[in-house]
Amino acid sequence: MNPIDILFAALDEPAHGWSMGSFGAIAEFHRDPEEPLLIDAPGLKATARGAIRLDPTRARAVAYETLSPKAGRWSQSVALCLPRRLAMTARRRVLTRLGPDTDAIRAGDRGGILYDMGLAQMQVDFCIRTADPALIAVLEAAAGRDVLDPGNPAMGAIFAAHPHRVALTPLGRIEVFQKIGGPDTGGVSPPGPHTHVLPKLLATGRTHSANAPIPVGLIPCAGFHPQSPISTPMGLPRPFDLLAFAAFQHLLLLWGAPEHVAVKQAAFSALRGGRDLPLADRPRSRIGRTALRIAMRQWQAQGNPLPAGWAAFDRTTPASVEAEPHEQGH
Repeated sequence: MNPIDILFAALDEPAHGWSMGSFGAIAEFHRDPEEPLLIDAPGLKATARGAIRLDPTRARAVAYETLSPKAGRWSQSVALCLPRRLAMTARRRVLTRLGPDTDAIRAGDRGGILYDMGLAQMQVDFCIRTADPALIAVLEAAAGRDVLDPGNPAMGAIFAAHPHRVALTPLGRIEVFQKIGGPDTGGVSPPGPHTHVLPKLLATGRTHSANAPIPVGLIPCAGFHPQSPISTPMGLPRPFDLLAFAAFQHLLLLWGAPEHVAVKQAAFSALRGGRDLPLADRPRSRIGRTALRIAMRQWQAQGNPLPAGWAAFDRTTPASVEAEPHEQGH
């Protein structure tokens, strides 16, 4: 299968999650196994809670694993990237009316007015869509201003009205119809499609987390989050799933960093042989050290004991793992 076929087949499986956005402004699409699809076509899905349109034709897939600050855990993802020159969006810096959303995934949403929130992100125009006259009046009065300015009433009105959120990228769009996570949702993001806008992360100016080993010159515009072998979509532990584990290891072989794959293969070979790994053989690069620690956690997650000398390779300290702002699907 070519990459597009793999991604479209994955989009058919509700066990997987998807995202579009940047470091600090992201929209996620998830659906439950029995959740009805209102629209179902290759690269296109819509439920009553959210929708996604994905066009990965030009994307380069980068599969990777990262350490979790939680002992014994790790995460996995596939970044769908474009060269910087192709990843650029409008990067508006103020709240801007874009007009009717004629490209909305559901026909009934195409009369809603789309507003770019003006977050100035390289690879996503993070927008809201509404047909609510009261909210439109507030947004029209606030247009041309920084939406994150404490004196701007727009953000408070958005939180109160819960308009649709629409993440527009060069690889497609995700639309979220559910409420915004906050006081009206008990302070947490609702299960299923949801969004995060985190001003502290936006202020860093990063396009992605420092933990994501994205090759220089590429910008992640979308994310494919295959089913975790150790946790539920809400981040809760679950029994180790060998099939989900093997499926992602195959993607790593196809799209992962060769050094990460090679270090893990060497580690598993040593572990299967019951051999200790001398301290002198510890990988020198960050990607190698991360791969070694992940291999150890994956070995133990399958119910295998570590040889005595291996424990020194996975000592988690507060500075050894950069905590993510949120786990995908959580």
